[in-house]
Amino acid sequence: MSKPTVAIVGRPNVGKSTIFNRIVGGRTAIVEDRPGVTRDRLYGHGEWLNHEFHVIDTGGIEISDEPLLGQMRAQAEIAVDESDVILFIVDGRTGMTDADEAVAQILRRSKKPVVLGVNKLDNYAQRDQMYEFYALGLGDPQGISGAHGLGIGDLLDKVVGKFPEHMREEENEGAIRFALIGRPNVGKSSLVNAILGKERVIVSDIAGTTRDAIDTPFSRDGQDYVIVDTAGIRRRGRVYEKTEKYSVLRAQHAIEDADVVMVLIDGEEGIIEQDKKIAGYAHDAGRAMIIVVNKWDAVDKDEKTMDKFRKKIRDEFQFLSYAPIVFLSALTGKRIPQLLPVIQQVAENHSLRIQTSVLNDCIMDTVAMTPPPSDKGKRLKIYYATQVAVRPPVFVLFVNEPELLHFSYVRHLENRLRETFGFVGTPIRILSRKRNEK
Repeated sequence: MSKPTVAIVGRPNVGKSTIFNRIVGGRTAIVEDRPGVTRDRLYGHGEWLNHEFHVIDTGGIEISDEPLLGQMRAQAEIAVDESDVILFIVDGRTGMTDADEAVAQILRRSKKPVVLGVNKLDNYAQRDQMYEFYALGLGDPQGISGAHGLGIGDLLDKVVGKFPEHMREEENEGAIRFALIGRPNVGKSSLVNAILGKERVIVSDIAGTTRDAIDTPFSRDGQDYVIVDTAGIRRRGRVYEKTEKYSVLRAQHAIEDADVVMVLIDGEEGIIEQDKKIAGYAHDAGRAMIIVVNKWDAVDKDEKTMDKFRKKIRDEFQFLSYAPIVFLSALTGKRIPQLLPVIQQVAENHSLRIQTSVLNDCIMDTVAMTPPPSDKGKRLKIYYATQVAVRPPVFVLFVNEPELLHFSYVRHLENRLRETFGFVGTPIRILSRKRNEK
């Protein structure tokens, strides 16, 4: 089930980043008492009353040469597009402004649920200052102090109370859901059409033609699939054309719902930093992954070109050493038939569960061949191991002292697990617990 998304909107210096940090539980955003200090639109995860949700701090949308009111409108438009609930933050000290009224008008027309937070009311004596915000027509304002944490719980009660009951319909549990992610114009839509064998989505040379994530179920050789083509940058004015980061949130939604994620790289242009950033989200989310090099037909190549490109991918994406690499051309259809079997393989590995006795045989053999290094005269002892989760596979080692388990030895254990059981295409998590600890 997809998590709902909460977008925080408000004019500069009303405390959006402070509220964001309160919700996500850390100082992720830069906070300074100066307008415009948030330089990057930030994404986080919040949890309240057993509800998990995404949070967007829209304050970092860079729109140079735009007046303040234009920037506010742009933020509101992105919030309307991307969110399930909008958290509109205003400044209780300075009172209502023209920018607040303009944004409120956009939010009212959107028909999206809006929660109005009046920030910087640091004590109850200031609460009378929030009543003028009733004029915005967005319901009861909630007085808060982001700096001191006052009223944040009541604010979040209102936010989670507006979440939609069902984010999306339940699908066939046996279907493999795979998402295509990548920067604009790497050929995601063309690859969707090549896999489906029909013109399901619009294909254009203009980056950002795809406007929404499109889910398409289909079957092949008795296996059900759902393919998701994630949108690139929407071309709605200069904001969207300038902000390549806009595609990241759309990729995050697709990643969250996917079993398998395919990271598309443009074979002509090569690897850029944005490719690694987008792939990093999928890796952190623990999804099975495939690296797909598209437009391979357009590359001038000899017998060594593919090996050189593969090595470059391994060097640039060291954190994806487990991900298989497929070279193909969505335009000509070359190697497209190889793709679905690879998707099926990595999906199976993502859900692979190892019998406890077999797992412990592998771990103990590894320890016997390469004992853990000692630290200040103490040596790690691994008593037994068990698998506690799949998608991705998660293993817990019960040990004498968890702090003695060095990351280099975790990597060694992971390599042995991969050598023994495969796990092609899926990340592995290895955790440690003290014996007798739950």
